[in-house]
Amino acid sequence: MFEIYGERFASRLLLGTAQYPSPATLKEAVEASSAEIVTVSLRRESARMRAGQGFWELIEQLGVRVLPNTAGCHTAKEAVATAEMARELFDTPWVKLEVIANDDTLQPELFGLVEAASILLAQGFQVLPYTTEDLSAAERLVGAGCRVLMPWASPIGSARGLINRDGLKTLRAYFPDTTLIVDAGIGAPSQAAEAMELGYDAVLLNTAVAKAGDPVKMAEAFARAVEAGRLGFEAGLIEPRDMASPSTPVARTPFFKIDRVS
Repeated sequence: MFEIYGERFASRLLLGTAQYPSPATLKEAVEASSAEIVTVSLRRESARMRAGQGFWELIEQLGVRVLPNTAGCHTAKEAVATAEMARELFDTPWVKLEVIANDDTLQPELFGLVEAASILLAQGFQVLPYTTEDLSAAERLVGAGCRVLMPWASPIGSARGLINRDGLKTLRAYFPDTTLIVDAGIGAPSQAAEAMELGYDAVLLNTAVAKAGDPVKMAEAFARAVEAGRLGFEAGLIEPRDMASPSTPVARTPFFKIDRVS
């Protein structure tokens, strides 16, 4: 179990709802993943009004917690306005806060992110900021009142996995009491397991499942990988070393002795 603003969840896999080949596939993938939380982009779905109503009905049928996000926002002002609309629509104080700096990398704009987070927290929102592994930004976000941080593994949809593993490991060590969710750039179940082995509380992904050859099977694969990675972390991973470490307690000592009969 892990916590998001005092609420406890059994599944450590959060799933996005964009880019699926059909609503039926989305529904089956969410069920196969055992995810209890899905993210929804208010701006993206509102722009697709021809299919919008059916989409919202499907989300309600899933019976999961909705985490609206401010995807597509480039300024703090935009993000705050979008979050306020999301709170009205979904009747939730939760918001995955995104303020984007660059359209090619979709890297978080950290100055605007901290500004928007501070405003929203003062308004009673429970903010889950999409950030990088930058420690100074993390300190400012936590100092403003964020109890959850969502650092990227790599650019959204890139499938590159953990491009700064050491940075993510350091972030985990600096904020042992903050819920940390790796968000963006995860492309394979093994990468999700690696993030969980670092001690992260959960993983959020979308493209790796939605664009897979079989999204439903891939959702199940990620669910198992996240669970395995967390179990490995809790069991206590051995530290890597440069040289070999013999399984035999004493080198050059035979396991057995053969008695020869003369």
